[in-house]
Amino acid sequence: MAYEYNEEWVPKTRLGTLVSEGQVTSMDEAMDSGLPIREPKIVDILLPGLEDEVLDINMVQRMTDSGRRVKFRATVIVGNGDGFVGLGQAKDVQVGPAIRKAIDNAKINITRIKRGCGSWECGCGLPHTVPSEVNGKAGSVTVVLKPAPRGLGLAAGGTAKKVLEKAGVKDVWTRTEGQTRTTLNFAKATYNALMNTGTVRRPIVFDETED
Repeated sequence: MAYEYNEEWVPKTRLGTLVSEGQVTSMDEAMDSGLPIREPKIVDILLPGLEDEVLDINMVQRMTDSGRRVKFRATVIVGNGDGFVGLGQAKDVQVGPAIRKAIDNAKINITRIKRGCGSWECGCGLPHTVPSEVNGKAGSVTVVLKPAPRGLGLAAGGTAKKVLEKAGVKDVWTRTEGQTRTTLNFAKATYNALMNTGTVRRPIVFDETED
């Protein structure tokens, strides 16, 4: 069955065509296909319950021959709260467009994480925490995620907590090193740690184009 989106959306990639034609009907199928996700609309269709949250907005300045140019850099996390999460970043001369571009970038960076009950203190068998200890690094920041018993909650800093919530992790111990006040690196390190819970790993791609 073909999706009703066909008239509005013209796919530009092989995976987009498969989704548009109804041959790929879930994000798990899309991930298992091995085809890269290059179109945000793919995620819109396969994960309709996706939520987004702005983690950080910074003003960045650049000197050019014509003078100083100012842009806004937005960092956004998206997730369905049930095993899928993406992190994105983008720049624009206005805040609104920067956020929209970052959301699209986060959708392209969507990844599937593994959850489980890896805590010896629990043993409930439910997918509420990480299956084993994992770590992620970005810049000077290192984040270690450790399985926690059910009911503990997220023992994590604000930025990491937002990333974990969007991924659907409900209980976890964390240990951090480095400059965690740098929101972008803190978020990326947490995201990279979550990526390490699965078997499929790919580098995060940010929109760093300059006008």
